[in-house]
Amino acid sequence: MRRIVCNLFYAALMFVLLLSGCKSVKKVGTVEAGEAKEHQVFFDSMKEQAFQYSTLSARLNAEIITPDKELSSRIDLKMVKDSAFQLSILPVLGIEIFRIEFSRDSIKVLDRLNKRYVAEGYEGMKGKLPVDFNFYNLQALFTNRIFLPGEQEIVPEKYNRFKLSQDGPKAIAKTRDVLDLLYTFVADGEEKLLSLHVTDKDERYNLYWDYKDFRLVEKQPFPMLMDIRIVAENKQVGKMALTFGRIEPDVPVNLEFSIPSKYKQITFAQVIKGLSSSKKE
Repeated sequence: MRRIVCNLFYAALMFVLLLSGCKSVKKVGTVEAGEAKEHQVFFDSMKEQAFQYSTLSARLNAEIITPDKELSSRIDLKMVKDSAFQLSILPVLGIEIFRIEFSRDSIKVLDRLNKRYVAEGYEGMKGKLPVDFNFYNLQALFTNRIFLPGEQEIVPEKYNRFKLSQDGPKAIAKTRDVLDLLYTFVADGEEKLLSLHVTDKDERYNLYWDYKDFRLVEKQPFPMLMDIRIVAENKQVGKMALTFGRIEPDVPVNLEFSIPSKYKQITFAQVIKGLSSSKKE
């Protein structure tokens, strides 16, 4: 049981490192790029075509594959745009095992099996994660939106931070963050975001986040499948498929996150150390 719990906790935290039916089932295809557009026109269109919402409620299934384990779990997602979002992990019989909350300045993880929790500000996590971690960027990943690393939003004055190529059937926009990681966004001819690739300057470590199976949700295209891969030294070390079932924009959501008084607080560093130890068992 202890090993199962460690595996589940590891699966929940993969959303950090990097974690019903549809209202509409109409499938939306991708379109090849046509005549090249001016820099500002292209990014204005990317913002206009992005999924619009003020709140979001969704149910999805996550399948996680690592070199030594495979896990699957139902996840309930609740989001208030630019404020916070929660992931409720329910692997067995709809019973919540973990709850993760990302807010603008901190992350909280509730481990109900072990009666413990993590609550840390992003400032305290700097140096522990190999990325310029930003709540708004993570929010954009889950909602199929292009973003500038480390920024809250993309304003016209910052469009020039992207290098744009429109020579082929797809448009490619590239930019770098303060750690010199390269972000490559790929969009189709209607400026729908199709994928993101993040890599270091030596291309030793790579994150691939692909958006697939676009369908209409409240007359807006949304990718019902997100494929995520982590590759290190030319070897795939992690893969996760997020398959959305129900998506409801602009509905009331409750982001309650109470921590029972008897739960023990642990640090993010302790979690990483514990995960490393469990992988050696």
